[in-house]
Amino acid sequence: MASQSDNSVAFSAAELEFLAEDEMVEIVPNMRMEPLNLISGDFGPFRPQIAAQVPLWLAVALKKRGKCTIRPPEWMSVEKLTQVLEAERDSEKFQLLPFHYVEISRLLFDHAREDIPDIYMVRSLIEDIKDVRFHKIGTGLEIISKEVTYALRLKNLSAMEANIVRPFVTKALQTFHKLNTTEAIPESGSIPNRQRQAVNQRDKRVLKGR
Repeated sequence: MASQSDNSVAFSAAELEFLAEDEMVEIVPNMRMEPLNLISGDFGPFRPQIAAQVPLWLAVALKKRGKCTIRPPEWMSVEKLTQVLEAERDSEKFQLLPFHYVEISRLLFDHAREDIPDIYMVRSLIEDIKDVRFHKIGTGLEIISKEVTYALRLKNLSAMEANIVRPFVTKALQTFHKLNTTEAIPESGSIPNRQRQAVNQRDKRVLKGR
């Protein structure tokens, strides 16, 4: 179980999925429905076989009721994922993927598996991509743990990856800052003593005998 301090800087898997549910996806309705006026915006009208853009949470809700099919995002095709995996393996940099690619794919695997072509290959490719990226993260964390680091820039991390890195990096940077601050502070009492001696010498006057 995560500690209280860990919870203050990291999200749970459920919280990340909740955030990912606001991402837009494309559905193909099989019913007629007037526009939905929601706090997050207006969606619809919905007509049979006419694609529409809706938040992922709404797509899942309609899918559960048998009201639509969900079109997987383009990046979830076998071709695109294969390209990303090869690029991840060939480069030290993180390839550009949707910020919530892990959560989106998991939600679609859970609720719309029949709508995903080559689902087993897609799932396997995403797992391989995650493994390669996690290895890069582990290597990067090992490097910064051995060096004094004042700032860190990690480009193209996903929400889940940033969530894993955040507690470690935050703690490491705080530790480095404390160490650096301690080194910058002079020995206790050294400055006040010198100042006091200077003041005492300046204030002394030679008294003339009577």
